[in-house]
Amino acid sequence: MLYDPTEHRIRSFVTRAGRLSTAQERALNELGPRFMIPYAKAPLDFEQVFGRKAPVVLEIGFGMGDTTAYIAKNDPAKDFIGVEVHTPGVGSLLKLIGEQELSNLRLIQHDAVEVLNHMIPANSLAGVHVYFPDPWHKARHNKRRLIQAPFVQKLVSHLAPGGYLHLATDWEDYAVQMLEVLSAEPGLQNTAEGYAEKPSYRPLTKFENRGLKLGHGVWDLVFTKK
Repeated sequence: MLYDPTEHRIRSFVTRAGRLSTAQERALNELGPRFMIPYAKAPLDFEQVFGRKAPVVLEIGFGMGDTTAYIAKNDPAKDFIGVEVHTPGVGSLLKLIGEQELSNLRLIQHDAVEVLNHMIPANSLAGVHVYFPDPWHKARHNKRRLIQAPFVQKLVSHLAPGGYLHLATDWEDYAVQMLEVLSAEPGLQNTAEGYAEKPSYRPLTKFENRGLKLGHGVWDLVFTKK
């Protein structure tokens, strides 16, 4: 096997062994076979995966999936692929898929960098969402942050021309870093003067709403591929 440097790198996440609820475990067992895409080192055929031809949006790190389900339900003309490493979050979103009968959403439980490297065709995505990635707020851990120049270059290579990249964070210094990195990427163009207004399609999470009431900031960035 050839050495692949992308498989041996500082990861932006720590795998946690969170406890599964009964409902999450049932969703994994009953809905996983239909709505989960197994990781494989082979490019996906989106039309085959979803049974139709439609714009595809990738979400990286969907947490418990409430935002992902909301966006997919309110934009049925698009198809969505959510990538998450933590099993309780995957089970939670599968449960929402079942409850809300979401046919335009599929999940991959794997490292997003490896999914991009091996499963997502070049120039194929209508959009990418990365909401509230781990800020790794201690200075010595900043190197673990997901949004850095090499990763953004990778995202751009998978966006179709005119496709968008939407990031959000509630850590100001990470927002500053994000804006610097995205602004320096020659393949991207900012849709705003600096930070963007929160797009209407992204709902406020309960944690975000609580933080806003306490005076905490939230920063959205929306860039498009030139």
